[in-house]
Amino acid sequence: MKKQVIRSPLAPDPIGPYSQAIATEGKRLVFLSGQIALGPDGTLVGEDAATQTQVVMENIRAVLSAAGLDFDAVVKTTIFLVDMDDFAAVNQVYGRHFAERPPARSTVEVSRLPKGARVEIEVVASS
Repeated sequence: MKKQVIRSPLAPDPIGPYSQAIATEGKRLVFLSGQIALGPDGTLVGEDAATQTQVVMENIRAVLSAAGLDFDAVVKTTIFLVDMDDFAAVNQVYGRHFAERPPARSTVEVSRLPKGARVEIEVVASS
């Protein structure tokens, strides 16, 4: 199976040896790497979970768009939180992007995220 690297200049460049997203042959499935609240210049944006989630969702939108997709194509997400007490704030922002037919989702608490982020979201989309 061949894979295609997906990249958006509107989302931050990877901060390690990974791609923003990978599409399977024919773009049937697109796997987005976890996004944290980085601006296109690579700096962390926002201190609270709600603000960071909005930036994360904008980054996800940019990468999905680079693959020719939108939020409606998302079939599964995983949310990583450094504090489960942020769940309600994250859920409120996240929910605005999936008003109809929300994807399957898992949410887990982790001890730390890159660059001190409070939230990271990874996505699987289908064309």
